[in-house]
Amino acid sequence: MMTARSPRCLGLVGGLGVGATVHYYRALAKAHAARGMVMRMVMEHVDTRDVFGFMSSGDSVGLAHYFAHSFGRLRAAGAEVAAVPAVAPHLCVRELTALSPLPIVNLLDAVADAVRGSGIRRAAIFGTRLPMDTRVFGALGAVEVVTPKAADVDYIHHTYLSLAMSGEGSEAYYRGLTTLAHALLHAGAERIILAGTDLSIIFTEDTTHFAHIDCARLHIEAILRALMPT
Repeated sequence: MMTARSPRCLGLVGGLGVGATVHYYRALAKAHAARGMVMRMVMEHVDTRDVFGFMSSGDSVGLAHYFAHSFGRLRAAGAEVAAVPAVAPHLCVRELTALSPLPIVNLLDAVADAVRGSGIRRAAIFGTRLPMDTRVFGALGAVEVVTPKAADVDYIHHTYLSLAMSGEGSEAYYRGLTTLAHALLHAGAERIILAGTDLSIIFTEDTTHFAHIDCARLHIEAILRALMPT
């Protein structure tokens, strides 16, 4: 039974990838339970291949329309707020905001706020090439980006895609990215921006042993603020 103290219903776009969606689901459910509230959520599973196709061609308008249709189905199912638990699809967030039938919890806004609040001046980015090349779509502001050598960029990109597509991590991935993170911090980066929600498969609060900013964690916190009654 809904009451004035019930949380708003979240519409979550899942599948980008499955591991990140599960991470968001678990974290949000745990946070609701800690507040003594029952989570209200509906989910729409989208095709990763379709989304990657729009992103690889830089078609932000097409991607926005694709997500807007999903948001429409989420709204019809009862959602009051929408979120996409992935960084790279935020390529289209401006266009999507204009089309969306639901208010969107924008991951980029949460990241930009955290970066400004941290006061950092130099950072490195882990994710696919899209957020690495675009400085997380401009969310880093004036922060200087420490760029790995080309072979390391390829390694980060392909490791991330493997995590996203399989939904599973490995000790080799964990050790490889951790070693690279420490090398980039030694080279002058003050934080590693974990700009890929599927990195949560291998990097948790307990296992991330380097200075970092976790985009997924920031996004989940922003979603909770949007859902909770005032």
